[in-house]
Amino acid sequence: MSYYNEIKNELINNELTKQVKDYSKNKSDLTTYYNVGKLLSEAGKHYGEGIIKEYSKRLTSELGRGYSVTNLKRIRKFYYLFQKSPALPDQLSWSHYIELLPIKNINEINYYIDIVLKQNLGYRQLRERIKSDEYKRLDNKVKEKLINNEDVKITDLVKNPILIKNRDSYNIISEKILQKLILEDIPAFLEQLGSGFTFIKNEYKINIGYKNNYIDLLLFNYIYNCFVVVELKATEYKAEYLGQVLKYVNYIDENIKKPFHDKTIGIIICKENNQFVLKYSTDSRIFNTTYELV
Repeated sequence: MSYYNEIKNELINNELTKQVKDYSKNKSDLTTYYNVGKLLSEAGKHYGEGIIKEYSKRLTSELGRGYSVTNLKRIRKFYYLFQKSPALPDQLSWSHYIELLPIKNINEINYYIDIVLKQNLGYRQLRERIKSDEYKRLDNKVKEKLINNEDVKITDLVKNPILIKNRDSYNIISEKILQKLILEDIPAFLEQLGSGFTFIKNEYKINIGYKNNYIDLLLFNYIYNCFVVVELKATEYKAEYLGQVLKYVNYIDENIKKPFHDKTIGIIICKENNQFVLKYSTDSRIFNTTYELV
């Protein structure tokens, strides 16, 4: 029964630490759950899987709520996760790790840990990103870059497909309606594109050859220091779309971009039977992805 007493003492000491040292609550939680998870793992090897249920019953009786079988199994799983990735950051809360524990792929876990740290995501925001299969919608080549800590381009982190919420349940989607749906929740759309995107204007007016043209969405990315032209198409990809976007990109480079900005890039978002399709244009500055209504 020494495993039980050690587990109980770890949990009691953690509760005392949280009461006395408020600033270290989170680190204390994670350290405690690692130690308890290790003890639960060792106890299971000696006494079998049923020991979790017995410990849960006793801890609940002696210490109160919070020590259900489900929670103890989470704590043990947290210990197992440490064996895969021993450098888990304590900037993430226990609530963050609860969201990550069901994920089996350690590379996927590391991806979400990275975006939590870089974008200061709360656990509810993390839950939504995981629910949307954000990592799975990255190109396999991009995943390899992330695994190998290679530099990624601005277009590498554009998800495919991009998920756009169809709140009003439109059956027929025109480019105007597609733009309306995006503008209704522009922060969510920018997150779909990746990190560092900011919104400048929709229907951005430019003049080419004494004729007015309108860029569907003009963005700026402060990480990559460049303007981003986004064109929305409610049909499948057509070759002429590339020429149109390239014309807009060149205009921004020649008339709006400053010498200290990097070259403008273009993103074409089009429809393709809700399938997972990714195309690259011959111009490396133009990226084509699809959208899916959800």
